[in-house]
Amino acid sequence: MIEEIRLHGRGGQGVVVSGELMAIAASYEGKFCRAFPFYGASRRGAPVVAFVQIGDPEEATRAQVYTPRYLFILDPRMVGAAGVIKGLKEGGVAVANSGKEPEEVADSLGVKLSKVGVVDATAIGIEILGRPIPNTALLGAFAKTTGLLRLNSLERAIRKRFQGEAAELNVKAAEMGYERVRIWEP
Repeated sequence: MIEEIRLHGRGGQGVVVSGELMAIAASYEGKFCRAFPFYGASRRGAPVVAFVQIGDPEEATRAQVYTPRYLFILDPRMVGAAGVIKGLKEGGVAVANSGKEPEEVADSLGVKLSKVGVVDATAIGIEILGRPIPNTALLGAFAKTTGLLRLNSLERAIRKRFQGEAAELNVKAAEMGYERVRIWEP
């Protein structure tokens, strides 16, 4: 079995890095993982999509993820956008950067989900990093909401990807995302 995650956001929010960190964390847990981005002209603010596959290497492909079980939404303005929810499996899980309540996000997505995790990851980014970068905070929320990856694996991945103070601040952001996520299960 392969678990598929589709990540949505905009350039500068850490979409591609989020996929890489998921892959590194999964490898620390002894899982096969593949992560790859898809984006057009590279510029801050442009839509970016990335894909992650975790599970059986025999089932993994290099194709885009068209029917994900998991959605990871970094840009609050993308919640409910047609391209974001397209193909999301019924009973799937969404983790979103939003100040709204999880039930509101679930309603906006318009798909029957088994779980929705919501955290204001941008606010955490500003508070901890001094910049509106939501990715590591949302990764912490993803770990708690889905159970697909462990927080300590994500922290190890962050420390591998970043150095010094940047690593420690991003670990702190992930921990805050993990603690502050609000989870709704219908």
